[in-house]
Amino acid sequence: MIKRLLPLLMGLSICGAALAQNAPASGQVQTSATQTTTTVTSSWSARQPAGALSQHAIEGAIASAGYKEVKGLEFEDGVWRSKARGGNKKWVKLSVGPVNGKVYPADAPSKLNADEISAKLAAAGYQNVKDVEFDEGLWSAEAKTSRGTDVKLLVDPDDGSVVAKSHD
Repeated sequence: MIKRLLPLLMGLSICGAALAQNAPASGQVQTSATQTTTTVTSSWSARQPAGALSQHAIEGAIASAGYKEVKGLEFEDGVWRSKARGGNKKWVKLSVGPVNGKVYPADAPSKLNADEISAKLAAAGYQNVKDVEFDEGLWSAEAKTSRGTDVKLLVDPDDGSVVAKSHD
């Protein structure tokens, strides 16, 4: 287990040092607090956001979550996506947060419902939250920022934090 955590911890410490030295470009990484949870949001693009973990660190996070034989790992729609074989030897689709490294199995249930996700997003300052849907381990929604910009969001099913954000 320690061997699995070591690459993840190394990646996190390297990314932390990099973030401490370089201020992110405006609109690429935004930090906001909701209750006691700090949320790091990334813009969707073909490229990883500033402060994103390396592919090696993402692989370490997947291994630490108990998955083996990762295949097809690609950065897509603001998150890392792949298939991996779990302890039950079945293949499952995964999404992984690019900054937090949290693994979201496609077949895992959500702790929050659509109304709770809408409320969390409203509390985080998003307006006109609509089209809230749970798909492949993450909630998706459309909303407006406080500046009136249309955005698409990917939201954590456990705490309602924004995992990725794209201009609509």
